Amino acid sequence: MTTLRPAGDGEEFSAQSNNSEWLVAWHPPATVPDGVRHGAAGICLTDDSYLVLISPDGERWGLPGGRPEPKETWDETLRRELLEEACAEVMRARLLGFVRGECISGAERGRVLVRSFWKAIVRLRPWAPEFEISSRMVIPAHEWRQHLWIEHSYDSIYLRAFTEADL
Repeated sequence: MTTLRPAGDGEEFSAQSNNSEWLVAWHPPATVPDGVRHGAAGICLTDDSYLVLISPDGERWGLPGGRPEPKETWDETLRRELLEEACAEVMRARLLGFVRGECISGAERGRVLVRSFWKAIVRLRPWAPEFEISSRMVIPAHEWRQHLWIEHSYDSIYLRAFTEADL
């Protein structure tokens, strides 16, 4: 049995997503890796260290985030998506790094996507979901492993993000 460990810088992992195989790797925040900007995701914490998770179905819980609008910066995408998906206003944010994914088989073969990961201190607004998200849950941050749904083979990537966020 192997022990799960955080992804190393540039270390590639094979991952399955939407009937395609991807090579994914963590990259530190100093340099944006090559690829198409594919949005931002936030490890969102309230001032009292509670983690904000969202769900489209009330069963699988994830980090809020999403794809960029035209001409948005990484930070602008994060702020808009957290407000839309989690009804959370970003008070301050720190870029943790990037995840680069290259599709090596399947319908999107050859496509290279890059997503930014952030630690965001947020102020929660009243729950009034606008789009695909139906539920918000706020938990003690140290319980993230018990609640966060992670797509198979992305474990080391998420462990790296939470390690970078000091959780």
